[in-house]
Amino acid sequence: MKLRTLLPDFPAYATPLDKLGWWSLRAACVGVLAFLLVPIIVIVPLSFSDSSFLVYPIPGWSFKWYQNLFTSDDWIRAARNSFIVAPLATVLATVLGTLAAVGLARTDFAFKGALMSLLIAPMVVPIVVVGVATYLFFAPLGLVDSYAGLIIVHAALGAPFVLTTVLATLQGFNHNLVRASQSLGASQLTTFFRVTLPVIAPGVISGALFAFATSFDEVVVTLFLAGPSQVTLPRQMFTGIRENITPTIAAVATLLILFTTSLLLVLEWLRGRREMK
Repeated sequence: MKLRTLLPDFPAYATPLDKLGWWSLRAACVGVLAFLLVPIIVIVPLSFSDSSFLVYPIPGWSFKWYQNLFTSDDWIRAARNSFIVAPLATVLATVLGTLAAVGLARTDFAFKGALMSLLIAPMVVPIVVVGVATYLFFAPLGLVDSYAGLIIVHAALGAPFVLTTVLATLQGFNHNLVRASQSLGASQLTTFFRVTLPVIAPGVISGALFAFATSFDEVVVTLFLAGPSQVTLPRQMFTGIRENITPTIAAVATLLILFTTSLLLVLEWLRGRREMK
């Protein structure tokens, strides 16, 4: 893309004050972006340092912290738990969020707005409140210190993202396609899988990726519900920062940055495909 496309010429009637405001706005945007990204970027070189401390300037370069990451029983167990909990929570959140979105889009009733607010409440309620509430509710049921409890809560946290993205996709859905399918003898289940789901698939996949990222990065609820055998990567990082901080934390953070960036690129690709259609 040419620079002229990114920075179009000023109109002929633009005054020097307009130009000053134009450049000031862009300088402020670049400053805010740098303020947000620099603390993240500076972690990456520290993961390749041969020092046992997180210090600049870096005295030397080494991959030993990545080696330590992939040979440590604690980190391997945490990674395994994250890749057990997050995918299962994502599947559950995707199914529940998609069904809720389709149901809300098809029907109209008196308390639809109140129900919508209730369903997206996990997105706005402080996460500490969610952690305390779920602990008090799950403890008598024996779901504390269990994979089932973690998966259920992570699915509840991720389902609102699926709900909102699928609802946004359904805004442009032509419901005449459903009526045509059913008029030709297809059942509701067949119509959903053969007609509705292919159309809303980009929204479902986008919501699922958001749900996966939410579950994979979640630490507060995990502190309340997880036992020693359910420690996830974020909780292991929190423990390492609190007790014995080493550049292994930077190595894990670097891998998570790459992983999260890949998810965002996939989301952008899906959004581009949807706009092309």
